[in-house]
Amino acid sequence: MASDALPAAVEPKKKGNVRFAFACAILASMTSILLGYDIGVMSGASLYIQKDLRISDTKVEVLTGILNVYSLIGSFAAGRTSDWIGRRLTIVLAAVIFFVGALLMGFSVNYGMLMFARFVAGIGVGYALMIAPVYTAEVSPSSARGFLTSFPEVFINFGILLGYVSNFAFARLSLKLGWRVMLGIGAGPSVLLGFMVLGMPESPRWLVMKGRLADAKVVLAKTSDSPEEAAERLADIKTAAGIPLDLDGDVVAVPKNEGASEEKRVWKELIFSPTSAMRHILISGIGIHFFQQASGIDAVVLYSPRVFKSAGITGDNRLLGTTVAVGATKTVFILVATFLLDRIGRRPLLLASTGGMIVSLVGLAAGLTVVSNHPDEKITWAIVLCIFCIMAYVAFFSIGLGPITWVYSSEIFPLHVRALGCSLGVALNRLTSGVISMTFLSLSKAITIGGAFFLFAGIASFAWVFFFTYLPETRGHTLEDMSQLFGSKAGAAEAHHDDDVAKEKKVEMAATN
Repeated sequence: MASDALPAAVEPKKKGNVRFAFACAILASMTSILLGYDIGVMSGASLYIQKDLRISDTKVEVLTGILNVYSLIGSFAAGRTSDWIGRRLTIVLAAVIFFVGALLMGFSVNYGMLMFARFVAGIGVGYALMIAPVYTAEVSPSSARGFLTSFPEVFINFGILLGYVSNFAFARLSLKLGWRVMLGIGAGPSVLLGFMVLGMPESPRWLVMKGRLADAKVVLAKTSDSPEEAAERLADIKTAAGIPLDLDGDVVAVPKNEGASEEKRVWKELIFSPTSAMRHILISGIGIHFFQQASGIDAVVLYSPRVFKSAGITGDNRLLGTTVAVGATKTVFILVATFLLDRIGRRPLLLASTGGMIVSLVGLAAGLTVVSNHPDEKITWAIVLCIFCIMAYVAFFSIGLGPITWVYSSEIFPLHVRALGCSLGVALNRLTSGVISMTFLSLSKAITIGGAFFLFAGIASFAWVFFFTYLPETRGHTLEDMSQLFGSKAGAAEAHHDDDVAKEKKVEMAATN
């Protein structure tokens, strides 16, 4: 059981530095608004798109969920792009790509053009989804890591709320104009974001990778709790970049030709021949991403108007207005979660959150089943139960499983496999989200909408057991301590990796001498 008191390593020290890192994290995490807005706006826009373009439920499913699949392209490309042009310009690139995609969606004249526009926007969302947590993690001091790394999920929820509000605001426009304005207006936030990001500093890790030590020191001094932590972070980054610790200067040469062997080692240690403890870390990291989406959150968020309609609520204004309440609930509770992550801990919040989701899903499924079995009657208690359970479900998700997934997966992987581990988690997250969103309507027809949510309740139950038996508490531990939590073998693997790197550097130094 984690202690109530935080160790000194994670207690806030310099408020000014935390505020600067806070501002940087906010600007970077605002890219997540792009994904959130698309999720929210499509929940209502899809109703009008189906009427205007006269497409089937299957095409609606594909149109709604395909962006998650397309985003994988952007997610995988973002790593190399950000290493090439920097984290900051990659965020700008994400905003530009989404801007083009949003405009194309707004001017689409048929289903084919709309699908192409979703492809462009999906790549932009993929870039944004990958680069936001990377930049935030690289500028955050240890004292506020849990708080700051939860920001991407906060802004996803804020984007969802904006999407819902957009649906409600433009629903009164004509059928042909309404959904196009809902989708096209998403270009606005991306323009604002692109200009705002230019005012934030570059990631210190990227600056070191390019040999710009003086610039990196300036950023680290502004985002660390103390000069000692800034020096320690610089030393860790220099070691990871292959720069000798005794090499100093404003701009230094960075060793080349180490990437290929390092990349092979990373794949070997994490995927092809991991130790049992490293396998534990990998399964924990990708498992939490899988269960976050497989427990049905996108079914509720993307199709909330249809779910409310199935629950007996009629009229577009009432449907979209109730949906706005869902977005507001998600946003409020995700803000509460950001303040609890470093105080209560990841594990208690995760277990309480998932337990509440299970109860809410069972209640929602039961209510929907009662309503669907009495189509000619208005059963008030069942309608109220459905509305209450939907609100409770998104609240429990937002206070635990939603933000903790991103925080937990970004902190448990050892340093040298962290990029690959996080990439695999994000890929599985988006793929699972795509599968759920592209099959929910068909699933509801096959086993009824109540049966679909009973299924999600069963998956959430498996998730609770997985979290309880497999995931240790990480609160109060530094990133370097994570390996020991999952077993001494993972720590040994990390130490063995560091020894190999040190030996290689000694050989290189001997050769140069």
